[in-house]
Amino acid sequence: MMNNNRIMRPVREYFKQNWGILLALFGMCLVFTIFGNNFLTQTNIVNLLRTCATNCYLAIGVQLAIILAGIDLTGGALAALSGVICVMTFENAGLPMWAGIVAGILIGLIVGFINGAVVTYTEIHPFVVTLAMQSICRGTAYLLANGSPVTTTNRSFSSFGTGMLGPIPLPVVYMTIFLIFDFFLLNKTRTGRHIYAVGGNETAARFSGININKIKILVWTISGAMAGFCGVVLAARMSSGQPATGEGYETDAIAAAVLGGTSFFGGTGTVGGLIIGVLIIGVISNGLNLMHVNSYWQFVLKGIIIIVAVYADRMKQKRQNAAK
Repeated sequence: MMNNNRIMRPVREYFKQNWGILLALFGMCLVFTIFGNNFLTQTNIVNLLRTCATNCYLAIGVQLAIILAGIDLTGGALAALSGVICVMTFENAGLPMWAGIVAGILIGLIVGFINGAVVTYTEIHPFVVTLAMQSICRGTAYLLANGSPVTTTNRSFSSFGTGMLGPIPLPVVYMTIFLIFDFFLLNKTRTGRHIYAVGGNETAARFSGININKIKILVWTISGAMAGFCGVVLAARMSSGQPATGEGYETDAIAAAVLGGTSFFGGTGTVGGLIIGVLIIGVISNGLNLMHVNSYWQFVLKGIIIIVAVYADRMKQKRQNAAK
């Protein structure tokens, strides 16, 4: 009985904290089921989950940066660069396929490390640093690929992004593994507690003996590695490294994080909330496509979602401050 209470208490608390966005997710699924074509079909659900997985890779890193009261705008462009380098490694350089996958993830890790180091040691705001790196990554991807997709006919590589484990797409399997890692990092490790502490109050965290520099560099390095992995999976799905891919992906990742309750003021964010945020963004894109709504309206809607979510977070912070 006691074990059941230990399990059910956090579940009840989770639903209590997230009932609003859970209700919104259910409502959107209901609307798209009624008015969309084939929303609940197996094929569409598989496509929806693949889309959610791609966004989730980036959103995990973005959420960590936002918990630190920062941001990472590099995701989409870095994914494009990683995909180009990945395919070029085994198609142009003649190395094994696994070396291309490692190279794609490694370039993401390196760029993330550079972002973290610049943010940490120059004290330039992360928005400026990652916006500049976004431009650098996008330009480098175009230069390496000569402005054209770098294609591959390697079926083993394609299956890395399109394969299935039983009825489950491989990208969803990867997503599940990363979400489990993210949960344990934030909730079961000292590093996770330090990330929340730095984001909540950097000055207090420094006086408590936390290595602020190490935490910042680690977070942006993880974010870069996740973007690198995202680029590899995208390249595998398209059988090509495309320098133009990933445009606007960072917006979806940010929207998923803030919809899931990650506060731009830092120190707040949960993996459960992130999952709901990713699902909401995925359902919106998928449902509107099925209803043949112009894709440009999706950009408008996602922008509105971010503004509303940040405003709600602002009001929540004001209420909490007034209650103190």
